[in-house]
Amino acid sequence: MAFPVNGKSAVITGAGSGINLAWAKLLVENGCNVLIADLALRPEAQVFADAHAPGYPRVVFQPTNVTQWNDLERMFDVAEREFGEIDIVCPGAGILEAVRPDSFWSPASSEDVKFDQYTVLDVNLVHPIRTTQMAISRFLRANENAKRRPKHIILISSIAGQSNWLVSSLYVASKHGISGFVRSLAKLDDQLGIRVTAVAPGIIKTPLWTDRAESAYVVNEKKDVWVTPQEVASAMLALVQQDQVSVVGDQSDAIKQVPVHGGTILEVSKTVRAVAVVNDPGPADRPGTTASGFHLVEEQIWGGLSQKGWGLAQS
Repeated sequence: MAFPVNGKSAVITGAGSGINLAWAKLLVENGCNVLIADLALRPEAQVFADAHAPGYPRVVFQPTNVTQWNDLERMFDVAEREFGEIDIVCPGAGILEAVRPDSFWSPASSEDVKFDQYTVLDVNLVHPIRTTQMAISRFLRANENAKRRPKHIILISSIAGQSNWLVSSLYVASKHGISGFVRSLAKLDDQLGIRVTAVAPGIIKTPLWTDRAESAYVVNEKKDVWVTPQEVASAMLALVQQDQVSVVGDQSDAIKQVPVHGGTILEVSKTVRAVAVVNDPGPADRPGTTASGFHLVEEQIWGGLSQKGWGLAQS
């Protein structure tokens, strides 16, 4: 099922920065058209998009709010109009939870703070599920009157999908959901030639972390190790293009080859590990999997929970 990305076309949400921008760049380097769907482009993404607006492979930017399903439909319409058949879809947009007003640990407590949804779940879980559903529909339609060609949907989980971080309960729930969702679609590979896989990155040096003041004490650069977006993008390319990938063993650092198939999830820290379907041991204490300041955020949570009336709306 593995296939070269050269000559193919991809749709990526959240590619205005971070992992998904690195993934978009790697695809273009390997001859693949890319539609970037995001709210906006950071300066480095704008330079990249402008440089590849003409010629082949091309980059097209489509303003998209991934929580709006009409925007997701429009994203696919534009991609098909610009490129024709779509081969790779990555609903990669995601957000962190810690200081959002709709964090699990920061419930609305006054008339000045109101929300009626958990945006973290809408972006990190609902949008990838709905985008995957749309992609499958488009893939099936494209193959009705033509020779079936392989398709790939690649999602972004996290080491949080194998963890139980108190500090980001909604984020953890969203990434556990993504991992379970990917595994539930494993049979599409053999039955329809639609391979659904995921990466589960560790602590990644992206604007989600570096643009946030609290990362200065959550991630201690003297103790902790960043994983780069490029390292994650390389693992994503391997999932698409290769029948086997090199990973480290769970109990040692020995390198072994494992097959790639529908439902495969690769944990990406400074090494790459295949996540087990059941009874996964969780991230080992390897470089790129830990942030030494999480306990400081937990202390804030315990402090908040000690306050009288926590979680009760007050007029």
